[in-house]
Amino acid sequence: MSDAPTATGPRHPHDRAGRRLISLDLLRGLTVLGMIIVNSTAGVQKRDGPVFPLLLHADWAGFTIADSIFPAFILMVGVSVAISSRGTAPETKRVLLRAGRLILLGLFLSNMFWLYTSAKYHPRLPGVLQRIGIVYAVTALLYPITTPRMRAWIAGVLLLLYWPLCLIPSPDGLPTDIWVQGHNFASWADRAALGTLRFVKGPDGYDPEGLLSTIPTIAEALIGTLVGDYLRRALPTGEASKRMALAALAMIAGGLVWGLVFPIAKNLWTSSFVLLTSGIALLLLAGLHRFRDRRDAPEIRGGLLGSFGRNAIAAYALHEVASIILLSDALQWPFRQLAPVTGTQIAALAPVLIFTALVWWPIAAMDRRGWYLKI
Repeated sequence: MSDAPTATGPRHPHDRAGRRLISLDLLRGLTVLGMIIVNSTAGVQKRDGPVFPLLLHADWAGFTIADSIFPAFILMVGVSVAISSRGTAPETKRVLLRAGRLILLGLFLSNMFWLYTSAKYHPRLPGVLQRIGIVYAVTALLYPITTPRMRAWIAGVLLLLYWPLCLIPSPDGLPTDIWVQGHNFASWADRAALGTLRFVKGPDGYDPEGLLSTIPTIAEALIGTLVGDYLRRALPTGEASKRMALAALAMIAGGLVWGLVFPIAKNLWTSSFVLLTSGIALLLLAGLHRFRDRRDAPEIRGGLLGSFGRNAIAAYALHEVASIILLSDALQWPFRQLAPVTGTQIAALAPVLIFTALVWWPIAAMDRRGWYLKI
């Protein structure tokens, strides 16, 4: 996920293929930082009470800052596939092996606490890295055999068809209402295929990284390949960022309008959610491209966003493994001191920020030494 883009066909004289984009590393680092803050906030909430709602995922229909993080990773998968391509078909074995390693790592991280104490936790098959692995494999194999126009059409068709797919009556008799948790065909598919291995239990349960919701996720990565193709052209950053920002605003507007009838819901990964989150991520990338890629400025090793961005897999794995320390007395102490004065919402930020710093410290040290975890 830290690779850069390459396109098929004749190369532009200033083709960026194989060259790292600082803006992409910084956006990836920003999303890793957001992911750590959001996940640790959810952990603190379970023990200590109310936190800022914007740092938690929406229960179903709706949108928060937290909901924008994972889709930004998916968009960047597509951007990276395009930037790193050499214009020839990738070796299928290499792509599948890389995807398989991502999936295996995801399965371990999703189930490590269950492996340690199965009495308290439940096993789970889907997950963040599992979804990224599947989406990467499909996107990387499609990219060299399709033109940008074909990929745009495929993404559009997937988003359009996912809407009526969700509205198919559920065979278990649950009334169809996509505004209500689990009352749709995609959620039924999770219940039927995953059983107790899904994340949300109960008769209206589902999995936020479920089976059919992977379809629009692939569409989001394909949108990312179009962005990557555009960045490879190495146009003046002012012009390129302006066009990217306009495209981003159009997607945001489209997502908001579509959301009036097909709700913006991360847990269902709705088509309106794809447009909205792709637009937000692209808008951030446009700004970073404008100010950080102008003269291919040298990378600053050990910085907050850059370190996380260049070592995203290591940061993700470390924060998952280390998450247990959020419950330690050392991290709980500042919360207990602040809560009576500031309230739980502000006080909860103390252990979250300390935990984030503890994860960043070894990742920054790795970055300064040029040590990167590759999958």
